[in-house]
Amino acid sequence: MTEDAPITGLSRLIADRAAARPDADALLAPDRTPLTYRALALRIEEIGRTLNSFGIGRPHRVALVLPNGPDLATAFLGTAAYAQSAPLNPAYREPEFAFYLADMRADALLVEAGDDSPAVTVARRLGIRIIELSSRPGTPAGRFDLHCADPGTPVAAADGGPAGPDDTALILHTSGTTDRPKLVPLTHANLNVAARNTGAAFALDEHDRCLNPMPLFHAHGLTSTLLATLVRGAAIVCTPGFSDTGFYRWLEEFRPTWYTAVPAMHQALLSVADDHREVLAASRLRFIRSASAPLPGPTLTALEDAFGAPVVEAYGMTEAGSLVTSNPLPPGERKPRSVGLPVGGPVLVLDKAGRPVPVGESGEIAIRGANVMAGYEANPEANALAFTDGWLRTGDEGRLDEDGYLYVVGRSKEIINRGGSKVAPVEIDDVLAGHPTVELAVAFGVPHPTLGEDVAVAVVPRPGATVVERDLREYARERLADFKVPSRVFVVDDVPRSPTGKVQRLRLAERLAAAAAAAAAAATVAADGPGHRAAPADPLERRIAAVWSEVLGTEEFGVDDNFFDLGGNSLLLKRVAAGLGEQLGREVPLLVLTMCPTVGTLAEHLAEEPARPADPDTDTDPAPDSRERLDRGRDRMRRQLDRRQAGSRKENS
Repeated sequence: MTEDAPITGLSRLIADRAAARPDADALLAPDRTPLTYRALALRIEEIGRTLNSFGIGRPHRVALVLPNGPDLATAFLGTAAYAQSAPLNPAYREPEFAFYLADMRADALLVEAGDDSPAVTVARRLGIRIIELSSRPGTPAGRFDLHCADPGTPVAAADGGPAGPDDTALILHTSGTTDRPKLVPLTHANLNVAARNTGAAFALDEHDRCLNPMPLFHAHGLTSTLLATLVRGAAIVCTPGFSDTGFYRWLEEFRPTWYTAVPAMHQALLSVADDHREVLAASRLRFIRSASAPLPGPTLTALEDAFGAPVVEAYGMTEAGSLVTSNPLPPGERKPRSVGLPVGGPVLVLDKAGRPVPVGESGEIAIRGANVMAGYEANPEANALAFTDGWLRTGDEGRLDEDGYLYVVGRSKEIINRGGSKVAPVEIDDVLAGHPTVELAVAFGVPHPTLGEDVAVAVVPRPGATVVERDLREYARERLADFKVPSRVFVVDDVPRSPTGKVQRLRLAERLAAAAAAAAAAATVAADGPGHRAAPADPLERRIAAVWSEVLGTEEFGVDDNFFDLGGNSLLLKRVAAGLGEQLGREVPLLVLTMCPTVGTLAEHLAEEPARPADPDTDTDPAPDSRERLDRGRDRMRRQLDRRQAGSRKENS
């Protein structure tokens, strides 16, 4: 494809690729036969005609709540080509779906047949039509049927047919700092240009094959990966999600030329890389991309050593259709700690008055280009703040060097970047404010060795009430996606405020981070003398500690140290669950590991909880039919932790 080719809608774009390479593979997936470009173009047209027959056309919005994989890829392409597509994270809870579906004014919800998720419950309550997707075993990747129990009247001719460059293709929410998440509408032209920019930056061509473990409900996976691959006539492997062991099977099976991931995924892959040396030696990776969060320098070096391919760090944002800057591929210069050169549109660094700052000085990063949205939907106040003379002010702090390389030095916004997942603190504030013991909740980010940032919250109790951390975490878990649940809860008497009464979130974060570090140092000394921690004592604690040591790569922890404070994250927690299954011969659900984040509390729980044999072929998350058993287990955990806390208070009194 030439860079001066006309900008088209997505339907025309894929049809052009099909005309040029009809029998070439477009979409691949584990346990599915490939879908060619000819078949993909036909699928998009079939989906469009079906939506039109259901009364869904270009002005209408279809929310997608589907598991990751090739069906989600083609569902996105089909809905975006003939309507407006709005993929949502399936991990959201009911209150989150209620907000997002109402805020975007969804006309339909697309889910798997038989899905009874909270999204379906909300859609029925709001009167949103439900479209069901069903695929048959043995069908090619991305092949499925659509059904609607209430199809409505076929769409009018004026609103039917494929969309053009100026029509809206994709609706995404971006997290706000003090306000609710904002709606980002991206046109077909925005996506087309964004995909071309990425494809050109990474020199993708028809010989490339991408292995994509990223979810397809945000711009990283959608534009910078899926569309960037297809716009260049290459192939993409749509995985069912991320798995450190599954990744190496896919690497061997599909022999990709590149893959993309967030730092937490790269680190998880490195932790088991030694077990897959033969696969790595035979791989044909041309490069590895890392984006959505800062990649630590040692991790970048270790990745290049293990995979034998250059790692390219990039910077992007939803409002730009994802990619904004990227380090160049060899033989271009990749500068350490830089996120590279502008990709497509220009980048400036501005002062508070909107004037460019001198080279080397820090300011607010600003962007513009044909890939950048025209503005937030129905939000003139946000647009007035975000745009200066046609430049979109990103809210990120950065500097440009003499060669034009961008360095992101901080964020003026308060968004928490938890391993690449953006979390709006105000969402957590609002949820926890509903807890009967909470007077005020203020969420903020804290540094984390593998995630970059983790989620913490400061809580001011109601008069006469006692805040219990595990109760707040469970309350949040029932109302928020797991990546938004705070890992740390600080109980405080008050929070710092500005002279006008506004909560100073960043100042609070700095104050509590310093207090936590001092408390941790004091606890280390008090535990067993200077420089010592209370060591695992009984056999069960030692077996749990052995699994932790293998997963975390360290023995420097004690029975009361928090797994997440030691660098643990949700990906590593799954490896802990698998390791405990092998060590103990019993299933340990992720819920239990989350509620018992220390060796001591986990050993206490497992000592009383009746053992259930581990099944390596099943997920360690609780099945619906085990909910009653886990509820009883939660009650036991509460009693155990109450006894432990009471004992601790008695010793300290």
